[in-house]
Amino acid sequence: MFRTIARGCAAGAAGTTALNAVSCLDMALCGRPSSSTPEAVVEKITTRAGHPVPDGAGRDNRLSGPGALPGIAVRVGTGAFVSLPHRAGLRPHAWLGALLTGALAMAPADAPIAGLDIGDPRTWSPADWTSDAIPHLAYGLVTCGVIASARGRAAASGYGPRGCPG
Repeated sequence: MFRTIARGCAAGAAGTTALNAVSCLDMALCGRPSSSTPEAVVEKITTRAGHPVPDGAGRDNRLSGPGALPGIAVRVGTGAFVSLPHRAGLRPHAWLGALLTGALAMAPADAPIAGLDIGDPRTWSPADWTSDAIPHLAYGLVTCGVIASARGRAAASGYGPRGCPG
C-alpha cells in the first residue's frame, strides 16, 4: 500500500509539472498574465484567520510563495488518491482516466475561488474554462500515464500484488 501511495505522489508531482508547463506555454502563446488568484486566496484566508500579510517590502512574495503550495498539495494528493483504485484493478481507458483525474484535481483548486468570493466560476467565459481545463487535462494524462507505467514495471519486477505489498 505504501508503494502505491508513493507512486501516486510521484505521478501527481509529474502531472503537476505538466500542468505548470502547459500553463506557462499558454501564457507565452496567448500573452495571458499569470493568475493572481492563488495570492488572493492566501490574502483572504490570512485576513479571515486574523493574521493578514503585512504591507511593505516582500508582501507580494509572502502572498505568491504560499499561494502555489495548496495547488501542489492537491495535485500530489490527487495522484496518491487515483493510484488506489488503479491498484485494486480499476483501470479506465486512458482518456477517461485523464479526464476524471484532471477534474478531480481541478475541483478543489477552483472551489476556494467561489467559497472565498474571489470569483464565480459560473460566470467564466469559455476561454477562461479552457485555460483552466487544458492544463488539468495535461495533469490527468501525465498522472495516469505515470501510475500505469509504474504499476506495470512493479508487477513485471515481482513487486506488487504477488510480490511485496505495493
